Amino acid sequence: MSTYGITPARVLHAEWHKLWTVRSTWATLLTAVTLVLGVGILMGTTYTSDGGDSDVDTVVLTLYGSQLGGIALAVLGILLTAGEYATGLVRATLTAVPRRLPVLWAKAAVFTGVVFTVSLLTALVTFLTAQIFLGDTDQAASLTDDGVLAAIAGNATGVTLLGLVALGLGAALRSVPGALGAFIGGVMVLPEVLGMLPYESIDTAIRYFPTQAAGALGSATPLPGAAAPGAALAALLLWAAASLALPALLLRRRDV
Repeated sequence: MSTYGITPARVLHAEWHKLWTVRSTWATLLTAVTLVLGVGILMGTTYTSDGGDSDVDTVVLTLYGSQLGGIALAVLGILLTAGEYATGLVRATLTAVPRRLPVLWAKAAVFTGVVFTVSLLTALVTFLTAQIFLGDTDQAASLTDDGVLAAIAGNATGVTLLGLVALGLGAALRSVPGALGAFIGGVMVLPEVLGMLPYESIDTAIRYFPTQAAGALGSATPLPGAAAPGAALAALLLWAAASLALPALLLRRRDV
């Protein structure tokens, strides 16, 4: 790349600049933060010790909004890739970076850094804010309790990797509606449908689907029927890698 004055740092800088100059970035990030924090405060203010939720993990309870916030971040990932095809900007991008693949890797790197940072900070603030209201209940906890910090970091990691899966789908399908439909239908809905089938082998396999694996990472205590955190993380990494491998192959074979 350096032969043409194109370096990884310059490609990263270009993708960073593009990310922050698009209004949808601010809108999706703000939506994700608002959903996570809003639901966390709602759970904290409405929770009662005799309400039947005492067996729910504290981190899971306070970060319920991550499921909704994660959809907003998935939309951001799709817009980051498929959005360029919709606007035609991708032609200028790939003309500027003829080797193409560095563009995909730069998009993934910038997305990962931004989304993980925002998700982690949001999860920390949400947990601490919710605990203001949970202090006198059986869900009272602190960051120093066993597994809490790891679960908060796991929550941010899971959301980020799910977003990377969406980013890869956007790059592969090159259509915002198509990628969004594939993410919702294939990543979020399909495991729920398969879970209705009366086969133990399917139940076991579903534990390693993206959304289920992400959920296992965000709990301070082991979830019944969920994969172990290490296995869940490995599964999510493989899903993200596979979702990026397909558009990488297509970039090398297609004209645009």
